[in-house]
Amino acid sequence: MSTTFMFIIIAAIITFILFYNKIIDRNKFVQEVTPYFHFLMEDDYKFLLKVRYPNEEVTDKDVEDMFGGRVRRGLAVMVVLFIFFLNQMNFVNIMLSVIIGFVVFKLPYFQLNNYYKKNLHYIDMMLPYYLKSLEILIQHYTVPVALSKSIDTAPDIFKPGLKKMVERIDSGDSSVDPYMGFAKEYPVRDSMRMMRLLYRLGLGAQDTKQEQLMMFSRTVSSLQNKSREEKYKERLEKMEGKTLMMLGVTGGGILLLMLYAMMSMMSF
Repeated sequence: MSTTFMFIIIAAIITFILFYNKIIDRNKFVQEVTPYFHFLMEDDYKFLLKVRYPNEEVTDKDVEDMFGGRVRRGLAVMVVLFIFFLNQMNFVNIMLSVIIGFVVFKLPYFQLNNYYKKNLHYIDMMLPYYLKSLEILIQHYTVPVALSKSIDTAPDIFKPGLKKMVERIDSGDSSVDPYMGFAKEYPVRDSMRMMRLLYRLGLGAQDTKQEQLMMFSRTVSSLQNKSREEKYKERLEKMEGKTLMMLGVTGGGILLLMLYAMMSMMSF
């Protein structure tokens, strides 16, 4: 058994005893250490957490706890690597330990960011279809009533934002802010423009409603066409990728067979 391995076992046992006997309070230690790493917290971290958990209220305490967990995991990995490289400690191994610990720390943020980007793409595809169903409701109801009635049939991803917008409108906020709040929560390509159109449609008099509704309808139809084109393009790119993969596998298989045949002929 190497000296390093023995040292790791002894250190692990001592650490376990300290935590088990509550000589060191792990949670308190993390809470005291985390503020020193606050400069590493990303500006959009809380926003990404809200996107990831749309049906839950993400408080500042939740953000602190999740960030503390990231710090704890990153530091734990660095400590383990430092102990592992103890007998071979040099600048390269120190840097490697720090880099791997930092990657472990950043990994949850990258996952949140990827989830957000995937969601944005899905929102971009679904928004025109939701607006089309809303347009049908607006023909029979006022904009606030149509928004309220659209919640049940709206895509799940829009429901939290729609509920917030309707609650703000029902509470007496007649400004554009509730609409812009929805657009900021779903910041895709046309959300800002469409929410402004929707707000103006709600302000319009009854005699001009039909004209504004026609303009809204044309815009929604244009967005639907763009969405269909993007879906078709994605499907085409996916098919091309599969075709290239099949050609690569087939070509690689034929090449291996030819090499095998040549090797067999040379062995005779």
